Amino acid sequence: MADADVPEILDDGLRLIQADVSRALDLIGDETVQLVLTSPPYNLRKIYERDKAMSLEEYVAWLTPVVEKICKKVTAGGSVCWQVGNFVRDGEVFPLDYYFYGMFLSHGFKLRNRIIWKFNFGLHANKRLSGRYETLLWFTKSDEYVFNLDPIRVPQLYPGKRHSAKKGEEKAGKPSGNPLGKNPSDFWTFSADDCFSEYPIWEIPNVKANHPEQTIHPCQFPHELAERCVLAFSNAGDVVLDPFVGAGTSAIAAVKAGRNAIGVDRSADYVDLTRKRVKALRAGELELRQSDKEVRRPLPGEKVSTVPEEWSEAAE
Repeated sequence: MADADVPEILDDGLRLIQADVSRALDLIGDETVQLVLTSPPYNLRKIYERDKAMSLEEYVAWLTPVVEKICKKVTAGGSVCWQVGNFVRDGEVFPLDYYFYGMFLSHGFKLRNRIIWKFNFGLHANKRLSGRYETLLWFTKSDEYVFNLDPIRVPQLYPGKRHSAKKGEEKAGKPSGNPLGKNPSDFWTFSADDCFSEYPIWEIPNVKANHPEQTIHPCQFPHELAERCVLAFSNAGDVVLDPFVGAGTSAIAAVKAGRNAIGVDRSADYVDLTRKRVKALRAGELELRQSDKEVRRPLPGEKVSTVPEEWSEAAE
């Protein structure tokens, strides 16, 4: 299925295709991908979108046939993890997961979870509440699918909890939890002690400011988010596809976990960035934020947690 006019990089389980997503998908065999893991453009006029400014209706029309092609690439027991935020027009919010939900269902896919990814920082709104979460839709192609719970379990909040001692019950008095940990549920955080155990939230720092994974890409998602999906919804040796690979986070998570990765991007700069980051990963030189590391909170007395004098003066 190779196309001599489409630049490709093949490197020991990593395949990078520089092309428009629709054309690139034609180069990938049907039913060969175990997991599609991606975050498509939100049509928010980011630097990689400015040459194709679209209305919401045009945006949906563009991605509808793309989703159709993607669905054909997934194996019978495969999954799609589709991470999106909101489209905002004249101050009105349009949740993009609403539009994609219908697209995937129309091709027979089944929604298993609508995962909430919470983060602390983002753009501040003036006439509505500031958005601090995005959604990840996990679809499967059939009722027989890969789901590896053990690699993504989180610490038990009450490890000493036992089944009630009712007479005649086989489990009476025995520990009620799983010794490997509990299911992280569909509301994610990466503060293992305080939040994973107490609240079912995926709270992963978005890649901003001093985040160790920050690159030239303005909207990359963190490795922790990708890693959890790769570990849960694929096995070693499987193929993981990101049709909008950007900074290469999904490819990095796949390679790191012993999967094969296919990344697609129409930008030569982002394809090269992905190649370089995967190369650094293999050399042990890529800096990644530790998974399950608690989100840092400022300590009392730190400058950033101290109320400015100007605020006190203004309140007088």
